[in-house]
Amino acid sequence: MSSTILIVDDEPKIVEVLTLYLKADGFHVLTASTGLQAVEFAESYPIGLIVLDLMLPDLTGEEVCRKIRGFSRVPILMLTAKSTEADRVAGLSIGADDYLVKPFSPRELTARVRAILRRIGDHKVLSDLLEIGALHISLEAKTVKKDGSLLELTPNEYRLLVTLARYPGRIWSRDELVSEVLGIDFAGIDRTIDTHIKNLRQKIEDDPREPAYIKTVYKLGYRLDLPER
Repeated sequence: MSSTILIVDDEPKIVEVLTLYLKADGFHVLTASTGLQAVEFAESYPIGLIVLDLMLPDLTGEEVCRKIRGFSRVPILMLTAKSTEADRVAGLSIGADDYLVKPFSPRELTARVRAILRRIGDHKVLSDLLEIGALHISLEAKTVKKDGSLLELTPNEYRLLVTLARYPGRIWSRDELVSEVLGIDFAGIDRTIDTHIKNLRQKIEDDPREPAYIKTVYKLGYRLDLPER
């Protein structure tokens, strides 16, 4: 899981304090002051968690959450002055993972961040190990195991899986995957990547026809999801 936290808030003092506390807790921090900027960052960077204020100058936090949920399952912690149960339920129902009411303690926020990341710990990086559900990928040994059993992947299938696994929820176009997996000088057609995806699904999915890991995003490409428990 990326250690980068994206703070989305247009109040400089809040951003300054949260940045200070999160950095002290070992996180890298990106900041955005508008909803559109937040969506752009979420699409462009490997973000571990988003701290999202609901009151922004261009889009509402709810709108930002919906847009991000269209392409990513990155955990989202909402900040708001609304404190009723209905408000909290509404925020959680559109895809937020937690809800923190203002005013709040920065220490409470960092504790919430840690708790959320522990809860979604199906994907984590331990030294050279990527763990995603039942898949264990060793970057040093270049091996992949599922439920403890070694999978026989080709070099291209391995590179494809690692590329997707480093950024769960990120949508990759075929051209991007061709460049990452086959090399920028590859002279074949981009549909070659579809064949590698099909073969990889046969090896890592319980049911390749209903994949839990590698999802097709219509007209855009592919993404890797954390399998639901």
